[in-house]
Amino acid sequence: MEVINDLLGYPGLKIVQDPDMFSFSIDSMILGYFATINKKVNNIVDFCTGNAPIPLYLTLRTKAHITGIEIQKKVYELGVKSVKMNNKDNQITLLNEDLKGVNTIIKDKVDLITCNPPFFKLNETSNINKSEYKTIARHEVMVTLEECVLEASKILSTGGYFAMVHRPDRLVEILEVMKKYKLEPKRLQFIYPKIDSEPNHILIEGIKDGNPGLKVLKPLIVYENGKWSKEILEIYNLKEE
Repeated sequence: MEVINDLLGYPGLKIVQDPDMFSFSIDSMILGYFATINKKVNNIVDFCTGNAPIPLYLTLRTKAHITGIEIQKKVYELGVKSVKMNNKDNQITLLNEDLKGVNTIIKDKVDLITCNPPFFKLNETSNINKSEYKTIARHEVMVTLEECVLEASKILSTGGYFAMVHRPDRLVEILEVMKKYKLEPKRLQFIYPKIDSEPNHILIEGIKDGNPGLKVLKPLIVYENGKWSKEILEIYNLKEE
């Protein structure tokens, strides 16, 4: 069943969701906040765009054109409704396409790619969700980590940014595959649910053909004393209760 939600604390920005199919999460918001946006970024592509939370969030930070790629047709249609509802048709274009081979569709070089990919490899022991939509969103059924990075490398301009949210247990693999395809890792941030817990997400950004040199940023803590931290409230544009 489709519902219309606020995009957190941002007045007037709505998103169409279907909880049985796909709902955006904190992953998308922190990635939209983390990605480098500067005057050189004029053309953005969002891989695995889902119902378009990252493109919508990025419109708060930039006037650059944003293209979202989503393979699941019904999830893509949710994103199209959200874009139209927010009158962002002139800034956001969504494509219902397979990410693999997207370099044959997007001909112009891109300044920034954001990516919230499936986190988990698919194997015999995988805990598969009963919903096919959620399985595709969470497991590497349709696209793998390496395929995401390969496609990003092909369409990024020299000096362009690749920003991704993922899981800490795959960090070594992420670093290896990014360097393999000449996306030099430059910024890394660990996300902790609580200050005394282990990290459950990472944010990482690389530069196409960049020089070596990785900066590890201050950890981002989600909850402090049972409430969202000041950093999360800032990302969500919410006031402390």
